[in-house]
Amino acid sequence: MICVLGGRSLRGVVPISGAKNAALPAIIASLLTTEPVILHRVPRLLDVETAVRLVQALGKEVCWEKDTLKIWGGEKLSSEAPAELVQRMRASFLVLGPVLARTGLARVPLPGGCALGPRPVDFHLHGLSRLGARITFIDGAVLAEAQRLRGAIVYLDFPSVGATEQLLLAGALAEGETVVINPAREPELTNLTELLRKMGAEVTWNTDHVVIRGQEELGGAEHTLLPDRIEAGTYLLAGAITGGRVRAVNAEPRHLFALLDRLSCAGCEIDYGEDWIEVRGAQRPRAVDFRTWPYPGFPTDLQPPMVSFLAIAEGRSTVTETVYAARFGHVEPLIQMGAKIQVSGSVQIVEGVGELRPAAVEATDIRAGAALVLAALAAQGVSYVRGEQHLRRGYENMEGKLRGLGAQIWEEEG
Repeated sequence: MICVLGGRSLRGVVPISGAKNAALPAIIASLLTTEPVILHRVPRLLDVETAVRLVQALGKEVCWEKDTLKIWGGEKLSSEAPAELVQRMRASFLVLGPVLARTGLARVPLPGGCALGPRPVDFHLHGLSRLGARITFIDGAVLAEAQRLRGAIVYLDFPSVGATEQLLLAGALAEGETVVINPAREPELTNLTELLRKMGAEVTWNTDHVVIRGQEELGGAEHTLLPDRIEAGTYLLAGAITGGRVRAVNAEPRHLFALLDRLSCAGCEIDYGEDWIEVRGAQRPRAVDFRTWPYPGFPTDLQPPMVSFLAIAEGRSTVTETVYAARFGHVEPLIQMGAKIQVSGSVQIVEGVGELRPAAVEATDIRAGAALVLAALAAQGVSYVRGEQHLRRGYENMEGKLRGLGAQIWEEEG
């Protein structure tokens, strides 16, 4: 478990790692070719390790040195993804399109990962079926077959990040032109597009759609991942919740304007440059309202940490979750720490309290874990956060980076 002695203002500079949510589809994109794909700025995370093991199980060779990952080979890909890996992480389901495009057959178990409520893969399967895949379900797995995928027009009812990634990957080797209407536009998708173009794919983004012109084959590429905006936002909130002053470096300010706007409205001072962001916390923040929304809206992954911050704000905040039906795993533990939060449907009503109290709590998912660590940093006394494996999935060296900002945080058995 992670132990935190709270009550200290965090101050200093924190380096931001490469984005987990860019690393996962980039690793899976290597399945589209037998030539080497070299990725730089790859974070050492449990989810990234799962993705590496997954492509290895499907037939790829991998060499990982420091933050550089080299993936090659796979002339004969396996058509079946191991259940024990796919069920650890939802992003593993992205292998369905590339394996199907390469081999004509793919069997992938339904995915697992964080418990955030119903997150069906309907958008993925609808898109692939539009490209000519025959989809059946066998023993809890999806079986997809297609001699060769064919380009088509695919409309997404919701701008799903995963479905958009799936269609970019599958469409890159499909015959003809694939048009995805109402795609997601998160920065991680832009990063994936850059990689696919280096591999020889033709991808064109337009106002309301993206066009992928399929190729007979793709080549290798060398690519650097973008900064992790969720990690950066989490450490900036750590500074804000403790009334400190934190500068995130190797970061991208424009990816976090929605968060920075809300922090400014709460009374924090904001400054940023080309590759850094600094937040100076208020003596006591003001309540603000926000709702999560696809990019460039407020990121759903920063909703739980932001709720921890608003738990000590002056006044009442209204937080509306529009992306995940059950992203409230942080609420009960925060209430144990003295927060006043009521949940009604998709809305959290947060009544700010003067201070939080230390407690022994348990994280149920990655971002709830981050929210609890932030709350522990603000509470006077020692808190214990169990479920630290969730944090290992999404934050590289969290304890070390927080200690670099002056936090008293350590790990114990138990």
